Amino acid sequence: MVTPAKGDFAGVPLTPAARKLGLAWDPVKDEAAKEQCKAYGAAAIMRVPGRLYITWQDDNTLKIDTDAGTQSRLLRFRGAAPNSAPSWQGNSIAQWEGIVRGTGSPDFLPIGLNPREGTRGRSLEVVTTNLRPGYLRKNGVPYSGRTTLREYYDLFTERNGGVWFTVTTIVEDPEYLTEPFVTSSNFKKQADATGWNPRPCTAR
Repeated sequence: MVTPAKGDFAGVPLTPAARKLGLAWDPVKDEAAKEQCKAYGAAAIMRVPGRLYITWQDDNTLKIDTDAGTQSRLLRFRGAAPNSAPSWQGNSIAQWEGIVRGTGSPDFLPIGLNPREGTRGRSLEVVTTNLRPGYLRKNGVPYSGRTTLREYYDLFTERNGGVWFTVTTIVEDPEYLTEPFVTSSNFKKQADATGWNPRPCTAR
């Protein structure tokens, strides 16, 4: 995958202010400001090509390390996240979702945008706030510090025994998005760490 061209905002419901910022994107300025990680924040990192390493940091905290950008996400199951300055990965609170019944959309999504209709079983629901402003795409498509990120992780097994999970990502930003921005990504479990290649953030 390559960085989209400057001004390629296809599929992202941006406000006029966000479009203006996106058109002003300059990776050289990001590098000079040491902000190469703007496209590796929680609102975008699960869409960045790469591998994940998932472990338990403690009894109540799931840790997701990414080789792309060497980021670490902490999903906390109990208690509020500690007070801290906004960061690329923000503060993430996790819980097991109850079984979805009926076909109605959740309150936070307009009708027709619910990607979870018909889902059965218990998904991992994660809500992330306290984010540093960053990019939804590497070509400068912005999200603001007012962003709320909702994610749903669904695990499934193929008939041949392969294990996958799908993460549905819903970005809500009253400053730069006219409606929730919904994407999904799939990850396949590997038997070992083959291909694990931690590498720093890049602005291009």
